[in-house]
Amino acid sequence: MSRESLLVRFYAILDRLEQVTGGERRLSECSGRMDWHHRGVYFFREVGEMRTHTGSGSRVIRVGTHALKAGSRTSLWKRLSQHKGQAESGGGNHRGSIFRLLIGDALFARDGINSGTWGQGNSAPREVRQREVELERLVSKAIGGMPFLWLEIGDEPGPESLRGSVAMRPRCCRNRTRSSCSRRYCGAMSTGVPSNSSAKLPSATRYCSFLTVSSRLDRLPLSACATTS
Repeated sequence: MSRESLLVRFYAILDRLEQVTGGERRLSECSGRMDWHHRGVYFFREVGEMRTHTGSGSRVIRVGTHALKAGSRTSLWKRLSQHKGQAESGGGNHRGSIFRLLIGDALFARDGINSGTWGQGNSAPREVRQREVELERLVSKAIGGMPFLWLEIGDEPGPESLRGSVAMRPRCCRNRTRSSCSRRYCGAMSTGVPSNSSAKLPSATRYCSFLTVSSRLDRLPLSACATTS
């Protein structure tokens, strides 16, 4: 089966998942009070970054999960909330979310923003984080507007987790520097700025082994994945 055929199959499975779960959500409209499965995999799309050869609609630009280390207690919503940021301030912590880090890199590079201490170190003192609040708000706005789906996979944390097989790391992030990876996130974003043809968001074709992803999704009981808000 060709890569294009696998991608067509992958998006068809996501279309079915969307029907079962009641539609895509946006983090800007989500909270922990909603009914979330304890564990799962999420698929983010980018409005304005369209598919070309695999059908119509927007592309998947991020596949992720959580709790892959044995003993981890991180829930699906906990991980999504780390990407969303803080409801009251609109800020967030990019040092605790690689998704936020890379989206920030791309936004600042696209818009010519001096990001200063962005991405420096795994932690930062209070005064540094305060200077970064406006940058974090830009990232929260961008990620908050991205539609996403999620799939319940409730197995225990550990190296053999099925969630780890489905949420495989994007090929663009393997054996590359942070800057070369984040440049692939310089597309349309949620701000409505036209996409730069030389620096687009990573398309689903850059995710490795879609044969594995599609076949695993295809065998899962999607009827058990529906939740209510």
